[in-house]
Amino acid sequence: MSTFTTQLPCEEGIVRATQATAVCTRRAAPWILAAVVIASSMAFINGTVVNVALPALQKDLNAGIVDVQWVIEAYALLQAALLLVGGAAGDRYGRKLVFLLGVVLFAGASIWCGLSSTARELILARAVQGIGAALLVPGSLAIIGASFSEHERGKAIGLWSGATAITGAIGPGLGGWLIDHFSWRAAFFINIPLAAVVLAVSLWHMPESRNPQAKHLDWLGAVLVTLGLSGVVYGLIESSNRGWMNSGVFAALLVGVLSLACFTLAEIWQTAPMVPPSLFRSKTFLGANLLTLLLYSALGGALFFLPLNLIQVQGYSATAAGAALLPFIALLAVLSRWSGGLVDRYGAKAPLVIGPLIAAAGFALFAMPSQGGSYWLTFFPAIVVLGLGMAVSVAPLTTVVINSVNTAFQGAASGINNAASRIAVVVAIAVFGILFALTFNRGLDGNLARAQLPPALVETVAQQRSMLAAIELPANIDEGVKVAARQAIADAFVAAFRLISITAALLAAASAVIAWTLIESAGRRGKAKLRAA
Repeated sequence: MSTFTTQLPCEEGIVRATQATAVCTRRAAPWILAAVVIASSMAFINGTVVNVALPALQKDLNAGIVDVQWVIEAYALLQAALLLVGGAAGDRYGRKLVFLLGVVLFAGASIWCGLSSTARELILARAVQGIGAALLVPGSLAIIGASFSEHERGKAIGLWSGATAITGAIGPGLGGWLIDHFSWRAAFFINIPLAAVVLAVSLWHMPESRNPQAKHLDWLGAVLVTLGLSGVVYGLIESSNRGWMNSGVFAALLVGVLSLACFTLAEIWQTAPMVPPSLFRSKTFLGANLLTLLLYSALGGALFFLPLNLIQVQGYSATAAGAALLPFIALLAVLSRWSGGLVDRYGAKAPLVIGPLIAAAGFALFAMPSQGGSYWLTFFPAIVVLGLGMAVSVAPLTTVVINSVNTAFQGAASGINNAASRIAVVVAIAVFGILFALTFNRGLDGNLARAQLPPALVETVAQQRSMLAAIELPANIDEGVKVAARQAIADAFVAAFRLISITAALLAAASAVIAWTLIESAGRRGKAKLRAA
């Protein structure tokens, strides 16, 4: 997921649902854990670094907002669409084999990303990187489950969670430092030594494991969901450039919607669907996934624009922008275990209503700052409140998803919810991009008119409006005119960012309503009551 968060719902559930079919020796255990931690960290660093790198990409590659949207979306789209089939491929053909294939693809695509000379080339490389991540991420989680026995698994999960939390904490700052002192390309090249270590350790110490009961892969479902999501996201993003009446946009949306409809029908008739429809007979499972879609849409959509705001409008360095969300990541890491116990104590409903409401307040606080001011008085309060809200929500959400279905379906349920969080981010960035562009363009036109700038300058700015706050002004204009033009652009960006923040707050609040309406108030002690599938 290409936001700053390092924890997604049900990652731990995927581990716990995997049968220990290749329990490792004590000597091999730390090596295996090291390999999967480094591999997971590589994926986490990639997500956090790219967000911080977006302003640098815009400047270096002369990329508009649609281009940088695709830099994020190409990766996230392929990863989200193929995540479930990647996990199933590991179960059938060998978890180690598929995991290593994912690492090789990810590393090769990272080299391609770092060497890209155009935005289009970078987007293609990011798509390949997303395919690698779809094999790598579920593979690393399943390998922990397969390699550690029941009594050792809890400790392994704890070490994995702690290590990836630390990686998530240092990732944005490290990425910002690399960008400030070297180049955005270094943010991709850092994956290469990490991948080399993972390959060496895995080939030497990691045993192969499979699920002997694994059925054939749902390739039809994978193709349909990828085509469907790609069509919808392409249509939404490109509508900002081409307009809704463009034949290409209309065709993409039509193909996307029809493919998703066919995917739904195919899953009903498939003998081994990657999304078993029977799971959604559980009202709690349905509610948990609707909550996930809304809450992670808010998170992914809002945080996509935050580094652009911090760097291009507020004047932060890439390092400072990367470090700005450290409190958010720290709260997730420190409070996740505590929040998991809330389900035992208070039931599932309470934390999944209260957590999103706190997150909604955090998103609303993002709408308060204008331009300038101390970080501690502007963005820090919003980041802390949002982090607290997400920390209260993530672990209980994992518990609820696992407890809402029968034991045999827990792996599938965990994978579906994990994929839902990623799909939410993919769609949200596309939709929020439309809202942002409309608001920015309207505000920019009004601000330029009120500033009474020279017509030639207004035309120059208008021609670059797709660059948002990265618009470049002519060097030979009067300094006072330049300041007025720069202020007009910044004010338009802040107005659009406020709308995005309020929209995210409303989505988070809606997810709390979903929890109140659909989720049963039972925890681990009442798990039998929740299971319906």
